[in-house]
Amino acid sequence: MRIAVVALGKIGLPLAVQFADQGHEVIGVDVNQAVVDLVNSGTEPFPGEAHLQEKLAELVPAGRLRATTDYADAVPGADAVVIVVPLFVDDATWEPDFGWMDAATRSLAEHLTPGTLVSYETTLPVGTTRGRWKPMIEEISGLAEGTDFHLVFSPERVLTGRVFEDLRKYPKLVGAMSPEGTRRAVEFYEAVLEFDERPDLARANGVWDMGSPEASEMAKLAETTYRDVNIGLANQFALYADEIGVDVYAVIEACNSQPFSHIHRPGIAVGGHCIPVYPRLYLSTDRDAEIVRTARLLNASMPERLVGQAAGVLGDLAGLTAVVLGAAYRGGVKETAFSGVFATVEALEARGAKVLVHDPMYTDDELARYGWTAYHLGAPVDLAIVQADHADYKTLAASDLPGVRLVVDGRNVTAADRWVGTPRLVIGAGGAR
Repeated sequence: MRIAVVALGKIGLPLAVQFADQGHEVIGVDVNQAVVDLVNSGTEPFPGEAHLQEKLAELVPAGRLRATTDYADAVPGADAVVIVVPLFVDDATWEPDFGWMDAATRSLAEHLTPGTLVSYETTLPVGTTRGRWKPMIEEISGLAEGTDFHLVFSPERVLTGRVFEDLRKYPKLVGAMSPEGTRRAVEFYEAVLEFDERPDLARANGVWDMGSPEASEMAKLAETTYRDVNIGLANQFALYADEIGVDVYAVIEACNSQPFSHIHRPGIAVGGHCIPVYPRLYLSTDRDAEIVRTARLLNASMPERLVGQAAGVLGDLAGLTAVVLGAAYRGGVKETAFSGVFATVEALEARGAKVLVHDPMYTDDELARYGWTAYHLGAPVDLAIVQADHADYKTLAASDLPGVRLVVDGRNVTAADRWVGTPRLVIGAGGAR
């Protein structure tokens, strides 16, 4: 097949590589000329994705994969067009910002030719495929969905860093608008993906027909919103455990020993491109979902709450030097999307603290681009707040932070025996110890 992939980001480029690796001709479209040039040279434009560089080095010289900024080069004559353009959410209103996706949809519609399967993989609010993309594509292209082209929503369900592994591991959900669209979508994804055996599933791993775009849209939102709500519940338990002097981790371990309990771990923040964002996309169409709203607000409040706990131990933070340990949103990943570092720094600065940031994955210059001053282990500091569960922090000791008067571990990653004599407050562990 001839396949166009729109947007060569951390999901789109591995998808393009996956399709090409299965023997298809793939053209990637991206608005960033630098990304296009790197891909065409066989060089990964971003680090950290397992096997991406080696596959690019094989597929690009072989002529199976190339990139362009020109939709007119990629879309006409394609058997399938897969769109993975980012969808943003306004921080103030929680409403989706379709700007980039609208622009990409208009561009592909201008060059769409009959017989093409159009698949959106970007996570969307329920109803977007049918109510927004279908009429937009039909009006601009002059083609009719279900006759001249077929439209499907098939959400990506992978994590950056392990995209190729996850593509094999999880069923591929498709929601088309007609039986013929379903047939085309199933046929397409069966031709570009391979699946691991999953005896734990009720049915065979592979391409799963969800029956409609709305069901497929909701499935992606529900699986991610579940995690946010579950973490919100774990954080509620952790805050209460701190009040009553109970170790919430022992409680969660006990609860999860029963097969119907799956309580997640509490933490200072919920970051990344998915978990903090998709509940707000869900709320944009189900505005009565108060459970979802409450959990999202609680999780967003955790950095401020933990800084407040630090102030409860140390008193006034004004004039103190505080270091936030971890700029990344989670350990081992060089990514700050919706990271708790932003709210943690803001809460500390609001109390008058001098704030530094440390992260073993970032250089001083990279941290400076965010407006932060880098902290180096061994420099004097009054307060440390662990924001990311990097492996390096498991062996961190009080001697690495001379003069530290309190460490607040928002990820329960530090080792108690390395902090003897220094107050250590672990979220949900029952208070400072």
